[in-house]
Amino acid sequence: MAGKATTRRGERVPAAGLPVARVCVDVPLAHLDRPFDYQVSTEQDADAVPGCRVRVRFAGQLVDGYLLERAESSEYGRKLTFLDRVISPEPVLSPEVAELARAVADRYAGSLIDVLRMAIPPRHARVEAKPSPEPVPPPEPPSDEGWARYPFGPNLLDALRSGRAARAVWQALPAEDWPARLAEAAASMASTGRGALVVVPDHRDLARLQRACAALVGEAGVVTLSADLGPSERYKRWLAVRRGSVRVVLGTRGAAFAPVRDLGLVAVWDDGDDLHAEPRMPYPNVRDVLVQRAHLTGASLLVGGFARTAEAQLLVDSGWAHEVVAARDVLRAVAPRVAAVGESEWQEVKDPAARSARLPSIAFDAARAALAADTPVLIQVPRRGYVPALACGQCRSPARCRRCAGPLALPGGTQDGVPRPAYCRWCGATEAAYRCPNCGSRRLRGQVIGARRTAEELGRAFSGVPVRTSGGDEVLADVPGGRSLVVATPGAEPLARGGYGAALLLDGWALLGRADLRAAEETLRRWMTAAALVHEAGRVVVVADSSLAPVQALVRWDPVWHARQELAARAELGFPPAVRMATVDGAPDALAGVLEELHLPPTGEVLGPVPLSEDKERALVRVSRAEGRALATVLAEVLAVRSARKEPDVVRVKLDPLEVL
Repeated sequence: MAGKATTRRGERVPAAGLPVARVCVDVPLAHLDRPFDYQVSTEQDADAVPGCRVRVRFAGQLVDGYLLERAESSEYGRKLTFLDRVISPEPVLSPEVAELARAVADRYAGSLIDVLRMAIPPRHARVEAKPSPEPVPPPEPPSDEGWARYPFGPNLLDALRSGRAARAVWQALPAEDWPARLAEAAASMASTGRGALVVVPDHRDLARLQRACAALVGEAGVVTLSADLGPSERYKRWLAVRRGSVRVVLGTRGAAFAPVRDLGLVAVWDDGDDLHAEPRMPYPNVRDVLVQRAHLTGASLLVGGFARTAEAQLLVDSGWAHEVVAARDVLRAVAPRVAAVGESEWQEVKDPAARSARLPSIAFDAARAALAADTPVLIQVPRRGYVPALACGQCRSPARCRRCAGPLALPGGTQDGVPRPAYCRWCGATEAAYRCPNCGSRRLRGQVIGARRTAEELGRAFSGVPVRTSGGDEVLADVPGGRSLVVATPGAEPLARGGYGAALLLDGWALLGRADLRAAEETLRRWMTAAALVHEAGRVVVVADSSLAPVQALVRWDPVWHARQELAARAELGFPPAVRMATVDGAPDALAGVLEELHLPPTGEVLGPVPLSEDKERALVRVSRAEGRALATVLAEVLAVRSARKEPDVVRVKLDPLEVL
C-alpha cells in the first residue's frame, strides 16, 4: 500500500509527471457512467499504473475504482481530490479489455462498471502476491487431418498458423469430436506464439475441451476459467492469463472477457445455447462479445455448432464471415437415419394413432432394434419431473387458448358444485366451451410429461432393461455402452461409449409451442445436439409433425437451410437479428414516462405496451440495424436521466432479447 507524500503543512504533493488519474468509479448509477479525474501523489506515482485498482472518495464515501489512464492535465477546472490509495499496483484492466468493455456497454445501453464486474474477478491479495508460472514454449502445429472432411477446414488452420485473420461459421458433422477440432484450431494459433480463447456453454463441455487441448499443448499450456472454481483458484488462473503465462484459455460465459495476451483467435461453441446469455445487466451475449472483440483486435473468429443460429447466418450473409461445412456426400455417410411422424403413408397405415401417440410404433421399433444390437437408447424429453398439461381427448393435440394460443390448464375445485373451467396460463382467460381445431372434439384430457414419468413408463415397456435419468440436479457426464435406456432433458444428454443406437425425441409440441422468438431455432438446436450423439448406423425418431420446418431440417440434417429460412422470416416480421430491438419493462407509469422521453431514429417504432403482470408492462422498441447504435445511445440517455432524477421505479432495458412475449 502506498503511503502519503506530505509537505511541512501536511499537504499531499502531486506527482511530477502525469499527475492526473482518470478513474472509473464503482458506482452503479447510469448518469455517472464516465471517468472522473483525481490527483496522484508523489508516493503513489510508481504504483498508480493504468489498469490498477484504486480507492477514491466519491460523494463523501470511499468507493473502489479502476485507473483507466494517467494524464498531464484535467478539464475539470477545479482543484482535484487525491486518490485515497492504490489498492494494488497489479494492472488487472488491460487497455484491450477496457476498450472491449466500453464497446459492449455502449452496444447494450449499459454502463462500463457493470461490464467490468463481469470481466474482472474479485481480488485475493495472497494469490496476487505469488508469481505466476513461466509460459511454456509454443506447441507444434497439429495435423490438418481432423478438418479434412470440411473443404475449407485445412484452409482455416493454415490461416491461423500464418497470422491471417479468419472469420468462420463452422457446421459440425454428426458424431463429430468437436472438442478435438476446437483444440486443433487453438493449438494452431498457439504454435505461432499468440493466444487463443474458446468459450463453451457449461462445465461438462469445458472438461471435454480441456482434455483435448491438454493433449496438444500440454497441461501447463492451457487454463480453464469458470464460475464453479473457488474465488481464490479462479483469481489465480485469471492472473496467470493476464500475466501471459498461458496461451490457450478455455472457459464458460465470463471467460469471454479474459485478458489473453496477444490474442489471435476467439471461438464459441454452440452459440445458440441460452447459457451464453448473461443474466445480469447489460445482458450481453458471448457470441456478440466475441464478434466485437474480433473486430476491435483483428483476431480470428470461429463460431461452431451442430445447428446454426440466425445471428450466425447473418454473419455469413453479410460477408463478414465464411462458412465451413462438409459436402453432402460426406454428411450422408456419417449421419444417422432420421424419421418423423407422418412422413409416409405406410407409417400411418401401420400405426393410425402415430400422430396422437406420445410413443408411436416407429419409436418403439427404433428402440427395440438398438437394444437388440446391445447399444443404449437416448430418450430426450423437454422437462424433468412430472409436468401436467391438457390435450384434446380424441387426437391428443395440445390444448391452446383461442385468444393468445397459450397452454390451457385446469384450476381444480368446483364453483357452485360445477368443476371450474380450463383457463389459459398466459392470459388467464377461461375456456368454458373448448373445441379442438384439428378434430373438433370438445373433450379435454390431462397428460403428464417429464423425465421421471417417461422413465417409469419405459421401465414397464422394456422390462429388464436398465433405465438411467439425466437432468436437473443429477446430470450424467457419460454412460457405459451396452443396452440401456437413458432419459435426459435437453442439454443434459450424457455421452455414450461408441454412440447411441437410437435417439427418441419426444414431446416436440412442448418445445415448439414456447412463447419465445427462438422457439423453432432452439428446438432444432436441442434435437440436433441429441441426434449428433447417435452413431452413423443408428436411428433418430422425432415425435413431431413431419411438415414443420425444424423437423424437415433435422430429417435432412440441414441446419443451414433452416437458419436461412429463420433469418428471412425475422426480416419479414421485423425481429432480431434483422433489426435491432429492445424490450423495456417497468411499472405502467414509469414505462409511459420512458417512452414519452424517447427520441427515436427515423426508422424507430414502439410496439405495445402489453401487460406482463398486474404491476408490470413491456414495450418493444425497434430500429433498423444501421441505426442500432443510435437506439442504444438514446436508451442509455433516458436511463441516465431517470438515474439523475432518482426515479423510484425500476425500468429494465434489454437489447436484442431472446424473448419478446
